Amino acid sequence: MLNGMIIGAALAAAVAAPALANEAAFEPTWESLAEHGTPAWFEDSRLGIFCHWGVQCVPECGDWYARRMYFDENAADVYMDGKEQRQGKFHRERYGDPKEFGFKDFIPLWKAEKWDPAKLCALYREMGASYIVAMANHHDNFDNWDSAFQPWNSVNMGPKRDIVGEWSRAARAEGLKFGVSVHAMHVMGWMEPSRKYDGMLTRADGKGKWWEGYDPQDLYEQATHGATNQKDDLHFWWWDHCIEDVPASFVSRFYLRTMDLVGKYRPDLIYFDNCYLPLWPRSDVGLRLVADYYNAGRAWHQGRDEVVVTSKNLTDKMRKCVTLDVERSAIPGPLYPHWQTDTCIGEWHYDRAVYDRDGYKSAAEVLRVLADAVSKNGNLLLSIPIRADGSIDEKELAVCREIAAWMKSCGECVRGVTVADPCAEGPLTDAIIKHKDDAFNERFLPKPTDEDIRYTKKGDVVYAIALVPPEEGKTPAFKALGSRTPNSVERLPQVGACPAVWKISFGAIPAADSPASPRPPS
Repeated sequence: MLNGMIIGAALAAAVAAPALANEAAFEPTWESLAEHGTPAWFEDSRLGIFCHWGVQCVPECGDWYARRMYFDENAADVYMDGKEQRQGKFHRERYGDPKEFGFKDFIPLWKAEKWDPAKLCALYREMGASYIVAMANHHDNFDNWDSAFQPWNSVNMGPKRDIVGEWSRAARAEGLKFGVSVHAMHVMGWMEPSRKYDGMLTRADGKGKWWEGYDPQDLYEQATHGATNQKDDLHFWWWDHCIEDVPASFVSRFYLRTMDLVGKYRPDLIYFDNCYLPLWPRSDVGLRLVADYYNAGRAWHQGRDEVVVTSKNLTDKMRKCVTLDVERSAIPGPLYPHWQTDTCIGEWHYDRAVYDRDGYKSAAEVLRVLADAVSKNGNLLLSIPIRADGSIDEKELAVCREIAAWMKSCGECVRGVTVADPCAEGPLTDAIIKHKDDAFNERFLPKPTDEDIRYTKKGDVVYAIALVPPEEGKTPAFKALGSRTPNSVERLPQVGACPAVWKISFGAIPAADSPASPRPPS
């Protein structure tokens, strides 16, 4: 394992703030990080918005474009349903040979000329969100802030704006908590298809080009290691069986970039798009980042644990240290401590084809995911894809408006609630159990019916949420509540085809026991 040691002077430059001057409470070990608590604001939030936006939105051809644009028509990717052929073919037809027009050449085309973060954050607040998560970098390795350790960033080129900084100010002006997502730890394997095109260029090759003076290796990270000859899109994802020789320079720079982000913007949450923690178990740099961030959080908040780290595919031991994120998936039952699912109404990066075929998730579909997650002690982080110019389209806006209307009418069933016992009933529950170990299991689940009910609790009130509203004039049997007779039953105002909600008042209702929790998808 790389030892993750960082020169002291570089560390001081990276944090760019006195946040680590206080005595360090956390050490970079799983045992030490387990002492960090989940802040109340995160447990109460329930809905966040994922601002998953960057250079790859320019071609409007979907997620992972910077990787798959290099794939030719014979590429075989067993994981991602053939999208690599579509994106590679699209690129060659629209932009030409990737040797001449590679990923780097999209950067000047990202102008963000219609981006108004204040307007978007006001919309997100109207939708009932309590936090946003802005993408700081993706697997493409481009930094969306005034990055001290990555010259390929949004201030030096592209929109020439501090994207993360502007998101931060706009969110906090609306009273929203502010998070950042970090994905760049995978760049070496993720960008490997670029090697036979422009991925091995160096600074010297830039003479007379728009990128003169910049080293493409700071972006592509291909010349520092040998090819892995990966067979599919999963090969690079797990650090215990991907690139064998992780350069120490890459580890150090990843640490410095991430702590630069922490020091400049003091995020309330960091979302690592990672299995376990970044580079684990090849390096302990992920543990060091979390420990230093937790220590910084305590320094900012007078010793309180007010910051959150999320990551994926965590073991039971790891879930005591950082918060589990379950991408595009549902879990069978309540999970403790608090957790998060994330999904998108379309593609993570904007895809015009989704718009053209009316392929967005409806507000009703989004709210079903929200109700299911909240009933099981989780949050939903929702992405509304953003165009390269910084706007969202009218179809997306309609979805957002309907979510806002439902949250205004029925949001009390997901805000400030706890887990009811039982928390769910209906045939969808059995389907979730069947697919609980499948990654991205939302694609395998059947459509819910009006028999699928989710329950939440607030004091002596139980909220029954029918994921599909029943026929007019009908009330579900609420079988899971048994034979108890309520004091009152009130149906909250219905919003379109969105989930129907009943407010049922009993005497004192016990909360669910927290220790027993099913294993999440892995």
